[in-house]
Amino acid sequence: MMTKRYLIAAAMAASVLALQAPAEAQSWPQRPITFIVPFPAGGGTDAFARPLAAQLDQQLGQRIVIENRGGAGGTVGASAAAKASPDGYTFFVGAAHHAIAPALYPKLDYDIKTDFIPIAVIAQPPQVIVVHPGKVQAKTVAELIEFAKKNPEKLNYASAGNGTTHHLAGELFQISTGTKLTHVPYRGAGPALQDTVAGQVDLLFDGLGSSAAQIQSGALRGLAVAAASRSDAVPDVPTAKEAGLSGYEVSTWYALWAPKNTPAEIVTRMRGEVAKALKTPAIEAAWKKSGSPIPSLSGDDFGRFVVAEIERWGKVVRDAQVKLE
Repeated sequence: MMTKRYLIAAAMAASVLALQAPAEAQSWPQRPITFIVPFPAGGGTDAFARPLAAQLDQQLGQRIVIENRGGAGGTVGASAAAKASPDGYTFFVGAAHHAIAPALYPKLDYDIKTDFIPIAVIAQPPQVIVVHPGKVQAKTVAELIEFAKKNPEKLNYASAGNGTTHHLAGELFQISTGTKLTHVPYRGAGPALQDTVAGQVDLLFDGLGSSAAQIQSGALRGLAVAAASRSDAVPDVPTAKEAGLSGYEVSTWYALWAPKNTPAEIVTRMRGEVAKALKTPAIEAAWKKSGSPIPSLSGDDFGRFVVAEIERWGKVVRDAQVKLE
């Protein structure tokens, strides 16, 4: 008799939970949500995370709080996000850097493939080679290469940190051109861009999302967009191929994850809200200005993309013999 009563009670409890889960998703969110951005404010990740957060504010009726936690090529913030409570109130805005990290940080205390649930890619701008117009006379990639070959290691380039796409783009440039530059790592793309604009460093291999405005204003000179076609954001800047640097294509991407074990209903809801946000006129205009197309990768497709990116960047790290010092 007790067994029968127990089974009936268990079945009723399961039914209640089954009905409760969709209700939770519908009532979520009931308080502000945190987006952990693993780089300092002002970088490429911020350039896309903040407008998206503002749009999601309106759609969800709750504030999205951006929490910048920079350090170690974005791995400090990623580690914090991986350990966050999976209650649907913390999400992680990562980048292509997090597909590079496994090849450079063998002792990471998180796994981007298993400790997170992929929500969606939110932006995918190409990278661009920019120089400070007052410090670097080169107006073309060919002139930059010529000067660099005659003056090994004299030119220095900033990056968002060791092992970031900015860093590896610089390594690829050197391998492709037979030049030697001096790498100056920063704690994020924001500080790297600020010092390049200020003339503290000579050049930067940056995501177009953060450099487009500086190129448009004349604060930086764009030499080449590392993509197959020119960007509407900076139409006068040639592609790398047009500039004589064939085969040099580097894009970065930014994406949203949830900590593993976040309720499936909330994950599904957030994917839908992000897809809706990316189709709004405000986001489409902002992304176009920053040189990014509107991406469509989400869910499992995004997860498979990350796995492929880890393999791709791992090979680049090995071929370039990049090591963290």
